[in-house]
Amino acid sequence: MLKKIALLAAFAVLSSQSALAGMAEAKKWVNNEFQPSSLSKSDQMKEMEWFINAAKPFKGMEINVLSETIPTHEYESKTLTKAFEEITGIKVNHQLLGEGEVVQAVQTQMQTKRNLYDAYINLYDAYINDSDLIDTHSRLQLAINLSDWMAGEGKDVTNPMLDVDDFVGKSFTTGPDGKLYQLPDQQFANLYWFRKDWFDRADLKKKFKTLYGYDLGVPVNWSAYEDIAEFFSVHVKEIDGVRVYGHMDYGKRAPDLGWRMTTSAGA
Repeated sequence: MLKKIALLAAFAVLSSQSALAGMAEAKKWVNNEFQPSSLSKSDQMKEMEWFINAAKPFKGMEINVLSETIPTHEYESKTLTKAFEEITGIKVNHQLLGEGEVVQAVQTQMQTKRNLYDAYINLYDAYINDSDLIDTHSRLQLAINLSDWMAGEGKDVTNPMLDVDDFVGKSFTTGPDGKLYQLPDQQFANLYWFRKDWFDRADLKKKFKTLYGYDLGVPVNWSAYEDIAEFFSVHVKEIDGVRVYGHMDYGKRAPDLGWRMTTSAGA
């Protein structure tokens, strides 16, 4: 414990000596990087001033963030983390891994309820994950509920110029309880992949209608989704000599297959 305290104290001293954090740094980033913008430079500088003042109590801290390796996050990791540290004095360690590894890390931390980053100097951890996991976060209650946090404990560090209702896709990051669990700063289409040639086969259509009482087709609700998954996995099992499944779980170790429905084992 004493060693830990000593390390933290030494880090705080070094950080206070080296961190820049100020309006001059903010102006540099606004002029050279944060353009074009829907905000005027004057309004941008007002936001920067707020960030600098709000960050003062946390100057010298570190935040560890994990996200998927895609161009958007590479820019955040290489450029925006540098801007954030220069403007606020808070260092962000933004790690990039494959999508499957990110999902696995998120699930492991939720299951074990242990912080995966084992470092002395570590005050906050964050994951940038797909909004598909929103129901899991809501059910387990292991992620911060932003709706309540921004209005309560986190009010002083919530940008007053932030217009949450202006985000596209807010509904996809809102849990069944009506609470916002993540900002929808990155959205993608939710796709339903299926084998149309299988759905069009007369023998399969007849068998499905006999078992479930309605026509085989693209599901319009979760009950139909589950029926189709069960049909191909349990009742059909094999097509043209190949074992088939009616559902690939996005949360398993092969998330690259996404929500691809009725795919063969070799797909």
